[in-house]
Amino acid sequence: MDASLTDPAASARGAQLANDFTVSLDADRRMYREDIAGSIAHARMLARQGIIDQPAADSIVGGLRQIETEIATGEFTWKRELEDIHMNVESRLFELIGETAGRLHTGRSRNDQVATDSRLYTARASTAAVQAVRSLQRALLQQAAGHAATVMPGYTHLQRGQPALLAHHLLAYFEMFDRDAVRFAAARAAADVLPLGSGGMSGVPYQLDRESVAAELGFSRISANSMDAVSDRDYMLDFLYSSAACMMHMSRLAEELTIWSSDEFGFVRMSERFTSGSSIMPQKRNPDFAELVRGKTGRVYGSLTSLLTTMKGLPLTYNRDMQEDKPPLFDAADTVLACLDAAAGMVGSAAFAADRMRKAVDESAALATDYADYLVQKGVPFRRAHVVVTQLTRLAQQSGRQLGDLSPDELRQASEHFGQEAPRISVESSITARDLPGGTAPRRVRQALQDAYRRIWIAHTAGEW
Repeated sequence: MDASLTDPAASARGAQLANDFTVSLDADRRMYREDIAGSIAHARMLARQGIIDQPAADSIVGGLRQIETEIATGEFTWKRELEDIHMNVESRLFELIGETAGRLHTGRSRNDQVATDSRLYTARASTAAVQAVRSLQRALLQQAAGHAATVMPGYTHLQRGQPALLAHHLLAYFEMFDRDAVRFAAARAAADVLPLGSGGMSGVPYQLDRESVAAELGFSRISANSMDAVSDRDYMLDFLYSSAACMMHMSRLAEELTIWSSDEFGFVRMSERFTSGSSIMPQKRNPDFAELVRGKTGRVYGSLTSLLTTMKGLPLTYNRDMQEDKPPLFDAADTVLACLDAAAGMVGSAAFAADRMRKAVDESAALATDYADYLVQKGVPFRRAHVVVTQLTRLAQQSGRQLGDLSPDELRQASEHFGQEAPRISVESSITARDLPGGTAPRRVRQALQDAYRRIWIAHTAGEW
Protein backbone atom coordinates (compact mmCIF):
# COMPACT_ATOMS: atom_id res chain seq x y z
CA MET A 1 0.00 0.00 0.00
CA ASP A 2 1.20 3.55 -0.76
CA ALA A 3 2.62 5.02 2.46
CA SER A 4 1.08 8.38 1.65
CA LEU A 5 -2.37 6.84 2.09
CA THR A 6 -1.72 5.99 5.75
CA ASP A 7 1.14 8.29 6.80
CA PRO A 8 0.13 11.96 7.22
CA ALA A 9 3.77 13.08 7.03
CA ALA A 10 4.28 11.22 3.76
CA SER A 11 1.08 12.70 2.42
CA ALA A 12 2.25 16.19 3.34
CA ARG A 13 5.60 15.58 1.66
CA GLY A 14 3.76 14.42 -1.45
CA ALA A 15 1.64 17.55 -1.47
CA GLN A 16 4.72 19.72 -1.04
CA LEU A 17 6.43 17.91 -3.90
CA ALA A 18 3.41 18.49 -6.11
CA ASN A 19 3.56 22.19 -5.32
CA ASP A 20 7.32 22.54 -5.74
CA PHE A 21 7.47 20.49 -8.92
CA THR A 22 5.41 22.96 -10.92
CA VAL A 23 7.00 26.14 -9.57
CA SER A 24 8.89 28.26 -12.10
CA LEU A 25 9.19 31.35 -9.92
CA ASP A 26 12.89 30.97 -9.18
CA ALA A 27 13.65 31.26 -12.89
CA ASP A 28 11.02 33.55 -14.35
CA ARG A 29 10.93 36.25 -11.68
CA ARG A 30 13.98 37.80 -13.30
CA MET A 31 11.60 38.81 -16.11
CA TYR A 32 9.60 41.06 -13.81
CA ARG A 33 10.39 44.20 -15.80
CA GLU A 34 9.20 42.58 -19.01
CA ASP A 35 6.11 41.17 -17.30
CA ILE A 36 5.08 44.49 -15.80
CA ALA A 37 5.80 46.42 -19.02
CA GLY A 38 3.60 43.99 -20.94
CA SER A 39 0.80 44.30 -18.39
CA ILE A 40 0.91 48.10 -18.42
CA ALA A 41 0.75 48.21 -22.21
CA HIS A 42 -2.12 45.70 -22.18
CA ALA A 43 -4.11 47.66 -19.58
CA ARG A 44 -3.70 50.93 -21.45
CA MET A 45 -4.84 49.31 -24.68
CA LEU A 46 -7.91 47.78 -22.98
CA ALA A 47 -8.93 51.26 -21.86
CA ARG A 48 -8.35 52.79 -25.30
CA GLN A 49 -10.53 50.10 -26.82
CA GLY A 50 -13.31 50.66 -24.27
CA ILE A 51 -12.96 47.12 -22.92
CA ILE A 52 -12.25 48.45 -19.42
CA ASP A 53 -12.82 52.01 -18.20
CA GLN A 54 -10.00 54.52 -17.88
CA PRO A 55 -10.12 54.79 -14.05
CA ALA A 56 -9.63 51.02 -13.85
CA ALA A 57 -6.68 51.18 -16.23
CA ASP A 58 -5.13 54.06 -14.28
CA SER A 59 -5.50 52.13 -11.04
CA ILE A 60 -3.95 49.02 -12.59
CA VAL A 61 -1.02 50.94 -14.04
CA GLY A 62 -0.39 52.70 -10.73
CA GLY A 63 -0.43 49.41 -8.86
CA LEU A 64 1.93 47.80 -11.34
CA ARG A 65 4.34 50.71 -11.04
CA GLN A 66 4.38 50.26 -7.27
CA ILE A 67 5.00 46.53 -7.63
CA GLU A 68 7.89 47.19 -9.99
CA THR A 69 9.44 49.50 -7.40
CA GLU A 70 8.93 46.97 -4.64
CA ILE A 71 10.66 44.24 -6.64
CA ALA A 72 13.52 46.50 -7.66
CA THR A 73 14.16 47.57 -4.06
CA GLY A 74 13.81 44.07 -2.62
CA GLU A 75 10.64 44.88 -0.69
CA PHE A 76 8.41 42.50 -2.65
CA THR A 77 7.36 39.27 -0.95
CA TRP A 78 7.57 36.36 -3.35
CA LYS A 79 5.14 33.50 -2.73
CA ARG A 80 6.21 30.15 -4.11
CA GLU A 81 2.70 28.75 -3.80
CA LEU A 82 1.69 31.15 -6.59
CA GLU A 83 4.06 29.30 -8.95
CA ASP A 84 5.30 32.04 -11.25
CA ILE A 85 6.03 35.72 -11.83
CA HIS A 86 2.62 36.36 -13.40
CA MET A 87 0.52 35.14 -10.48
CA ASN A 88 2.78 36.79 -7.92
CA VAL A 89 2.36 40.16 -9.61
CA GLU A 90 -1.38 39.68 -10.03
CA SER A 91 -1.83 38.61 -6.40
CA ARG A 92 0.00 41.68 -5.15
CA LEU A 93 -2.05 43.86 -7.49
CA PHE A 94 -5.24 42.53 -5.86
CA GLU A 95 -3.78 43.47 -2.47
CA LEU A 96 -3.07 47.00 -3.67
CA ILE A 97 -6.16 47.92 -5.71
CA GLY A 98 -8.75 45.30 -4.90
CA GLU A 99 -11.11 43.65 -7.39
CA THR A 100 -10.18 46.07 -10.15
CA ALA A 101 -7.02 43.98 -10.53
CA GLY A 102 -9.18 41.22 -11.98
CA ARG A 103 -9.81 43.30 -15.10
CA LEU A 104 -6.15 43.19 -16.17
CA HIS A 105 -6.27 39.63 -17.45
CA THR A 106 -9.11 40.41 -19.84
CA GLY A 107 -8.21 39.28 -23.35
CA ARG A 108 -5.00 37.46 -22.52
CA SER A 109 -3.67 34.17 -21.18
CA ARG A 110 -0.55 33.25 -19.30
CA ASN A 111 0.43 31.50 -22.54
CA ASP A 112 0.70 34.68 -24.61
CA GLN A 113 1.83 36.64 -21.56
CA VAL A 114 4.91 34.48 -20.92
CA ALA A 115 5.68 34.40 -24.63
CA THR A 116 5.67 38.20 -24.63
CA ASP A 117 7.88 38.39 -21.56
CA SER A 118 10.42 35.93 -22.94
CA ARG A 119 10.54 37.67 -26.32
CA LEU A 120 11.23 40.98 -24.62
CA TYR A 121 13.95 39.36 -22.52
CA THR A 122 15.52 37.60 -25.49
CA ALA A 123 15.58 40.81 -27.51
CA ARG A 124 17.25 42.62 -24.60
CA ALA A 125 19.80 39.84 -24.10
CA SER A 126 20.55 39.80 -27.83
CA THR A 127 21.17 43.54 -27.84
CA ALA A 128 23.51 43.21 -24.85
CA ALA A 129 25.35 40.38 -26.62
CA VAL A 130 25.87 42.45 -29.76
CA GLN A 131 27.30 45.27 -27.67
CA ALA A 132 29.62 42.89 -25.79
CA VAL A 133 30.81 41.30 -29.03
CA ARG A 134 31.61 44.74 -30.43
CA SER A 135 33.68 45.51 -27.31
CA LEU A 136 35.70 42.34 -27.86
CA GLN A 137 36.18 43.24 -31.51
CA ARG A 138 37.49 46.66 -30.53
CA ALA A 139 40.04 45.03 -28.22
CA LEU A 140 41.18 42.74 -31.03
CA LEU A 141 41.36 45.65 -33.44
CA GLN A 142 43.47 47.75 -31.09
CA GLN A 143 45.94 44.91 -30.62
CA ALA A 144 46.04 44.21 -34.35
CA ALA A 145 46.74 47.85 -35.15
CA GLY A 146 49.65 47.79 -32.72
CA HIS A 147 51.12 44.65 -34.29
CA ALA A 148 50.70 45.37 -37.99
CA ALA A 149 54.40 44.55 -38.51
CA THR A 150 54.80 41.76 -35.95
CA VAL A 151 55.76 38.48 -37.62
CA MET A 152 54.64 35.14 -36.22
CA PRO A 153 54.44 31.56 -37.42
CA GLY A 154 51.06 30.60 -38.80
CA TYR A 155 49.92 27.12 -37.81
CA THR A 156 48.03 24.20 -39.22
CA HIS A 157 47.61 21.05 -37.10
CA LEU A 158 49.43 23.11 -34.42
CA GLN A 159 52.58 22.79 -36.56
CA ARG A 160 54.43 25.84 -37.87
CA GLY A 161 53.32 26.35 -41.43
CA GLN A 162 54.04 29.74 -43.00
CA PRO A 163 54.99 33.21 -41.76
CA ALA A 164 52.12 35.59 -41.08
CA LEU A 165 51.52 38.89 -39.40
CA LEU A 166 50.10 38.84 -35.89
CA ALA A 167 47.61 41.49 -37.00
CA HIS A 168 46.34 39.09 -39.67
CA HIS A 169 45.91 36.37 -37.05
CA LEU A 170 44.01 38.65 -34.68
CA LEU A 171 41.81 39.94 -37.49
CA ALA A 172 40.75 36.35 -38.14
CA TYR A 173 39.04 36.47 -34.74
CA PHE A 174 37.60 39.88 -35.58
CA GLU A 175 35.86 38.21 -38.53
CA MET A 176 34.56 35.34 -36.40
CA PHE A 177 33.05 37.71 -33.87
CA ASP A 178 31.64 39.88 -36.62
CA ARG A 179 29.58 36.88 -37.71
CA ASP A 180 28.51 36.40 -34.10
CA ALA A 181 27.29 39.99 -33.93
CA VAL A 182 25.24 39.38 -37.07
CA ARG A 183 23.77 36.21 -35.55
CA PHE A 184 22.83 37.94 -32.30
CA ALA A 185 21.22 40.75 -34.29
CA ALA A 186 19.24 38.12 -36.20
CA ALA A 187 18.16 36.54 -32.90
CA ARG A 188 16.97 39.95 -31.78
CA ALA A 189 14.99 40.34 -35.00
CA ALA A 190 13.48 36.87 -34.52
CA ALA A 191 12.27 37.87 -31.05
CA ASP A 192 10.79 41.10 -32.41
CA VAL A 193 7.25 39.77 -32.77
CA LEU A 194 4.41 40.50 -30.33
CA PRO A 195 2.42 37.38 -29.37
CA LEU A 196 0.12 39.18 -26.90
CA GLY A 197 -3.42 38.97 -28.14
CA SER A 198 -3.14 35.31 -29.08
CA GLY A 199 -4.81 34.26 -25.85
CA GLY A 200 -4.48 30.66 -24.76
CA MET A 201 -4.13 29.37 -28.31
CA SER A 202 -6.83 30.60 -30.69
CA GLY A 203 -7.08 34.34 -30.15
CA VAL A 204 -9.55 36.26 -27.98
CA PRO A 205 -13.12 37.50 -28.52
CA TYR A 206 -12.23 41.15 -27.91
CA GLN A 207 -11.30 43.86 -30.38
CA LEU A 208 -7.76 44.31 -29.14
CA ASP A 209 -5.44 46.85 -30.76
CA ARG A 210 -2.42 44.59 -30.97
CA GLU A 211 -0.46 47.02 -33.12
CA SER A 212 -0.56 49.75 -30.46
CA VAL A 213 0.65 47.32 -27.80
CA ALA A 214 3.46 46.26 -30.12
CA ALA A 215 4.47 49.87 -30.66
CA GLU A 216 4.44 50.65 -26.93
CA LEU A 217 6.59 47.63 -26.12
CA GLY A 218 8.99 48.23 -28.99
CA PHE A 219 7.95 45.34 -31.25
CA SER A 220 8.02 45.99 -34.98
CA ARG A 221 5.32 43.46 -35.86
CA ILE A 222 2.65 41.19 -34.42
CA SER A 223 2.35 37.42 -34.69
CA ALA A 224 0.41 36.03 -37.65
CA ASN A 225 -0.93 32.83 -36.08
CA SER A 226 -2.13 32.51 -32.50
CA MET A 227 -1.30 28.81 -32.20
CA ASP A 228 2.25 29.36 -33.39
CA ALA A 229 2.63 32.47 -31.25
CA VAL A 230 2.03 30.72 -27.91
CA SER A 231 4.09 27.63 -28.78
CA ASP A 232 7.03 29.12 -30.68
CA ARG A 233 10.44 29.19 -29.01
CA ASP A 234 12.54 29.44 -32.18
CA TYR A 235 13.73 32.90 -31.18
CA MET A 236 15.18 31.43 -27.98
CA LEU A 237 16.90 28.73 -30.01
CA ASP A 238 18.29 31.41 -32.31
CA PHE A 239 19.77 33.18 -29.31
CA LEU A 240 21.11 29.94 -27.86
CA TYR A 241 22.71 28.91 -31.15
CA SER A 242 24.23 32.36 -31.51
CA SER A 243 25.57 32.03 -27.97
CA ALA A 244 26.95 28.56 -28.64
CA ALA A 245 28.73 29.69 -31.82
CA CYS A 246 30.12 32.74 -30.04
CA MET A 247 31.35 30.59 -27.16
CA MET A 248 33.02 28.26 -29.65
CA HIS A 249 34.91 31.21 -31.11
CA MET A 250 35.86 32.48 -27.67
CA SER A 251 36.99 29.00 -26.70
CA ARG A 252 39.33 28.89 -29.69
CA LEU A 253 40.72 32.28 -28.72
CA ALA A 254 41.06 31.17 -25.09
CA GLU A 255 42.84 28.01 -26.19
CA GLU A 256 45.41 30.00 -28.13
CA LEU A 257 45.95 32.46 -25.30
CA THR A 258 46.44 29.52 -22.94
CA ILE A 259 48.96 27.81 -25.23
CA TRP A 260 50.74 31.01 -26.21
CA SER A 261 51.18 32.06 -22.57
CA SER A 262 52.98 28.81 -21.73
CA ASP A 263 56.78 28.74 -21.37
CA GLU A 264 56.95 26.47 -24.41
CA PHE A 265 55.54 29.23 -26.61
CA GLY A 266 56.04 32.44 -24.69
CA PHE A 267 54.15 34.43 -27.31
CA VAL A 268 52.01 36.40 -24.86
CA ARG A 269 52.00 37.52 -21.27
CA MET A 270 48.55 37.71 -19.74
CA SER A 271 47.68 40.49 -17.33
CA GLU A 272 47.68 39.47 -13.68
CA ARG A 273 44.05 40.62 -13.57
CA PHE A 274 43.17 37.64 -15.74
CA THR A 275 45.51 35.03 -14.27
CA SER A 276 46.02 33.53 -10.84
CA GLY A 277 48.89 32.13 -8.84
CA SER A 278 49.40 28.52 -7.95
CA SER A 279 48.56 27.30 -4.45
CA ILE A 280 51.85 25.41 -4.27
CA MET A 281 54.16 26.56 -7.09
CA PRO A 282 55.14 30.20 -6.51
CA GLN A 283 56.58 30.76 -9.99
CA LYS A 284 53.36 30.07 -11.89
CA ARG A 285 50.67 32.32 -13.27
CA ASN A 286 47.74 30.30 -14.51
CA PRO A 287 45.49 31.54 -17.34
CA ASP A 288 42.35 30.88 -15.30
CA PHE A 289 40.08 33.30 -17.15
CA ALA A 290 40.94 31.80 -20.51
CA GLU A 291 40.48 28.29 -19.16
CA LEU A 292 37.11 29.17 -17.66
CA VAL A 293 35.91 30.66 -20.95
CA ARG A 294 36.97 27.44 -22.62
CA GLY A 295 35.25 25.37 -19.94
CA LYS A 296 32.00 27.33 -19.91
CA THR A 297 31.53 26.69 -23.61
CA GLY A 298 30.13 23.24 -22.87
CA ARG A 299 27.65 24.81 -20.49
CA VAL A 300 26.16 26.95 -23.26
CA TYR A 301 26.16 23.99 -25.64
CA GLY A 302 24.13 22.20 -22.96
CA SER A 303 21.60 25.01 -22.86
CA LEU A 304 21.07 24.77 -26.60
CA THR A 305 20.73 21.00 -26.49
CA SER A 306 18.36 21.24 -23.53
CA LEU A 307 15.86 23.49 -25.28
CA LEU A 308 16.12 21.63 -28.58
CA THR A 309 15.29 18.43 -26.71
CA THR A 310 12.43 20.06 -24.82
CA MET A 311 10.81 21.32 -28.01
CA LYS A 312 11.37 18.35 -30.30
CA GLY A 313 8.25 16.33 -29.44
CA LEU A 314 5.67 18.90 -28.42
CA PRO A 315 2.28 18.94 -30.12
CA LEU A 316 0.61 22.29 -30.66
CA THR A 317 0.09 24.43 -28.79
CA TYR A 318 1.39 25.30 -25.29
CA ASN A 319 2.62 22.45 -23.10
CA ARG A 320 3.96 22.65 -19.56
CA ASP A 321 7.26 21.25 -20.82
CA MET A 322 7.91 24.75 -22.10
CA GLN A 323 8.30 25.95 -18.54
CA GLU A 324 11.79 24.47 -18.93
CA ASP A 325 12.71 26.97 -21.64
CA LYS A 326 13.81 29.82 -19.41
CA PRO A 327 16.56 28.27 -17.22
CA PRO A 328 18.77 27.43 -20.23
CA LEU A 329 18.02 30.82 -21.81
CA PHE A 330 18.95 32.73 -18.67
CA ASP A 331 22.02 30.64 -17.94
CA ALA A 332 23.33 30.95 -21.49
CA ALA A 333 22.76 34.72 -21.51
CA ASP A 334 24.57 35.16 -18.20
CA THR A 335 27.43 32.93 -19.33
CA VAL A 336 28.05 34.35 -22.79
CA LEU A 337 27.91 37.96 -21.59
CA ALA A 338 30.33 37.27 -18.73
CA CYS A 339 32.70 35.44 -21.06
CA LEU A 340 32.61 38.23 -23.64
CA ASP A 341 33.55 40.74 -20.97
CA ALA A 342 36.37 38.48 -19.76
CA ALA A 343 37.65 37.88 -23.30
CA ALA A 344 37.68 41.59 -24.10
CA GLY A 345 39.68 42.25 -20.95
CA MET A 346 42.14 39.45 -21.63
CA VAL A 347 42.78 40.54 -25.20
CA GLY A 348 42.98 44.23 -24.42
CA SER A 349 45.50 43.78 -21.61
CA ALA A 350 47.65 41.07 -23.23
CA ALA A 351 51.30 41.81 -24.01
CA PHE A 352 52.52 39.99 -27.13
CA ALA A 353 56.19 39.01 -27.40
CA ALA A 354 57.15 40.08 -30.92
CA ASP A 355 60.79 38.93 -30.57
CA ARG A 356 59.76 35.47 -29.40
CA MET A 357 57.31 35.11 -32.28
CA ARG A 358 59.92 36.16 -34.84
CA LYS A 359 62.42 33.71 -33.37
CA ALA A 360 59.89 30.90 -33.72
CA VAL A 361 59.59 31.74 -37.43
CA ASP A 362 63.34 31.92 -37.95
CA GLU A 363 63.94 28.59 -36.23
CA SER A 364 61.37 26.76 -38.33
CA ALA A 365 60.99 25.56 -41.91
CA ALA A 366 58.18 28.05 -42.45
CA LEU A 367 59.64 29.16 -45.79
CA ALA A 368 59.41 25.71 -47.39
CA THR A 369 56.32 26.61 -49.40
CA ASP A 370 58.12 29.65 -50.78
CA TYR A 371 60.93 27.41 -52.05
CA ALA A 372 58.32 25.26 -53.79
CA ASP A 373 56.74 28.37 -55.29
CA TYR A 374 60.19 29.46 -56.51
CA LEU A 375 60.49 26.23 -58.48
CA VAL A 376 56.97 26.63 -59.85
CA GLN A 377 58.00 30.02 -61.22
CA LYS A 378 60.86 28.20 -62.99
CA GLY A 379 58.36 25.90 -64.71
CA VAL A 380 58.30 22.96 -62.30
CA PRO A 381 54.83 21.48 -61.64
CA PHE A 382 53.84 22.21 -58.05
CA ARG A 383 53.48 18.56 -57.07
CA ARG A 384 57.03 17.89 -58.23
CA ALA A 385 58.28 21.04 -56.51
CA HIS A 386 56.59 19.86 -53.32
CA VAL A 387 58.54 16.58 -53.43
CA VAL A 388 61.83 18.38 -54.06
CA VAL A 389 61.41 20.80 -51.17
CA THR A 390 60.32 17.99 -48.86
CA GLN A 391 63.67 16.32 -49.56
CA LEU A 392 65.53 19.56 -48.99
CA THR A 393 63.70 20.18 -45.73
CA ARG A 394 64.69 16.75 -44.45
CA LEU A 395 68.29 17.38 -45.46
CA ALA A 396 68.35 20.66 -43.56
CA GLN A 397 66.74 19.13 -40.48
CA GLN A 398 69.11 16.18 -40.41
CA SER A 399 72.11 18.52 -40.52
CA GLY A 400 70.70 20.97 -37.98
CA ARG A 401 70.24 23.77 -40.51
CA GLN A 402 67.48 25.84 -42.07
CA LEU A 403 66.57 25.85 -45.76
CA GLY A 404 68.33 29.18 -46.17
CA ASP A 405 71.57 27.60 -44.94
CA LEU A 406 71.73 25.07 -47.78
CA SER A 407 74.33 25.79 -50.43
CA PRO A 408 73.47 26.35 -54.12
CA ASP A 409 75.15 23.01 -54.92
CA GLU A 410 72.90 21.18 -52.45
CA LEU A 411 69.86 22.87 -53.91
CA ARG A 412 70.87 21.99 -57.50
CA GLN A 413 71.38 18.37 -56.53
CA ALA A 414 67.67 18.29 -55.62
CA SER A 415 66.57 20.19 -58.75
CA GLU A 416 68.40 21.59 -61.73
CA HIS A 417 65.99 24.50 -61.70
CA PHE A 418 67.84 26.10 -58.81
CA GLY A 419 70.43 28.58 -60.11
CA GLN A 420 74.07 29.27 -59.33
CA GLU A 421 73.00 31.38 -56.37
CA ALA A 422 70.61 30.51 -53.58
CA PRO A 423 67.09 31.95 -54.00
CA ARG A 424 66.54 35.24 -52.28
CA ILE A 425 63.73 34.06 -50.05
CA SER A 426 63.14 35.66 -46.64
CA VAL A 427 60.39 35.93 -44.08
CA GLU A 428 59.65 39.43 -45.35
CA SER A 429 59.50 38.34 -48.99
CA SER A 430 57.25 35.44 -48.04
CA ILE A 431 54.75 37.67 -46.28
CA THR A 432 54.88 40.40 -48.93
CA ALA A 433 54.30 37.88 -51.71
CA ARG A 434 50.85 37.02 -50.35
CA ASP A 435 49.48 40.25 -51.73
CA LEU A 436 45.91 39.45 -52.57
CA PRO A 437 42.60 40.23 -50.87
CA GLY A 438 42.44 38.30 -47.61
CA GLY A 439 46.19 37.64 -47.59
CA THR A 440 48.78 38.45 -44.93
CA ALA A 441 50.84 40.90 -47.01
CA PRO A 442 51.36 44.16 -45.09
CA ARG A 443 49.42 46.17 -47.70
CA ARG A 444 46.45 43.84 -47.46
CA VAL A 445 46.55 43.78 -43.68
CA ARG A 446 46.53 47.58 -43.59
CA GLN A 447 43.49 47.53 -45.86
CA ALA A 448 41.84 44.94 -43.62
CA LEU A 449 42.48 47.11 -40.58
CA GLN A 450 40.91 50.10 -42.30
CA ASP A 451 37.91 48.01 -43.29
CA ALA A 452 37.55 46.67 -39.75
CA TYR A 453 37.64 50.19 -38.32
CA ARG A 454 35.00 51.23 -40.85
CA ARG A 455 32.72 48.34 -39.89
CA ILE A 456 33.13 49.06 -36.19
CA TRP A 457 32.28 52.71 -36.85
CA ILE A 458 29.15 51.68 -38.75
CA ALA A 459 28.18 49.47 -35.80
CA HIS A 460 28.74 52.41 -33.48
CA THR A 461 26.57 54.76 -35.55
CA ALA A 462 23.89 52.06 -35.59
CA GLY A 463 23.87 52.13 -31.79
CA GLU A 464 25.43 48.70 -31.31
CA TRP A 465 27.88 50.01 -28.71
